[in-house]
Amino acid sequence: MLSDEQIKKLEATANTIRQDIIAMLLEAKSGHSAGPLGMADVFTVLYHTDAVKNDPKNPDWEERDRIILSNGHICPVLYAAMARAGYFLVEELKTLRKFGARLQGHPHRLVLPGLETSSGPIGSGLSQAAGMAYALRMDGKKNHVICLMGDGEQDCGQIWEAVMWAGKNKLDNLTAIIDRNNIQIDGFTEDIMPLEPLREKYESFGWHVIDIDGNNIMEIYNAINKAKAVYEKPVCILAHTVPGKGVDFMEFKYEWHGKPPNGEEAKEALRQLRTLGGKISGE
Repeated sequence: MLSDEQIKKLEATANTIRQDIIAMLLEAKSGHSAGPLGMADVFTVLYHTDAVKNDPKNPDWEERDRIILSNGHICPVLYAAMARAGYFLVEELKTLRKFGARLQGHPHRLVLPGLETSSGPIGSGLSQAAGMAYALRMDGKKNHVICLMGDGEQDCGQIWEAVMWAGKNKLDNLTAIIDRNNIQIDGFTEDIMPLEPLREKYESFGWHVIDIDGNNIMEIYNAINKAKAVYEKPVCILAHTVPGKGVDFMEFKYEWHGKPPNGEEAKEALRQLRTLGGKISGE
């Protein structure tokens, strides 16, 4: 369990990460806004609690859990969470999407320590994660594999091949976390390609499913710990998040899926986020 003091500290960290995301996107003048802001709480739990085993001072630690980002376009939240955890200097966040930078527009495993995969082609991450989980089990390892996905990404056929294969092989060392924010680049998911009943679909392939508020630190923390205790089933955490969380003119607006704020929009977004606490971006 997390104490009230720990939760408040983690909420402040998540808000700091949101400020970092806005500052990064403004500097880059390109990138995605809604998804990264919505997933800040999830990534805070992944990199700033004991729910997941990792060590920023030793990114290749053999006992680490594996974190796979399948929907690589939300990488600003990944980079900000990693920087605030100590994987690299916070100042490097300003290099997002710059030519020759390590913080590319989609994560590139070979240039940044702490990344497990390169991601960009939507739909491939769960296959990679399932393969890692299977290999770790073959080697008798206790490491857990966590795969982050978007809900729009569930339109991809390869996802369902991996879902079926992981269920068949009872990969209980695999957890998928779906950002169920109900938007994708062209509109709302249920208008573009209806996903519901998404829970029942995963369950039909032999997965255990947990529904949570993806912007509630305690629920995220508890869900990950519960997932690690499930026996002979992979786990899917449906994290219901608010896209654009913390910025009122971005929240629930699919138009912000794939665009950055301009100068005035970033100024207002940072003003709103600073009222919620956390460090001012750049500190």
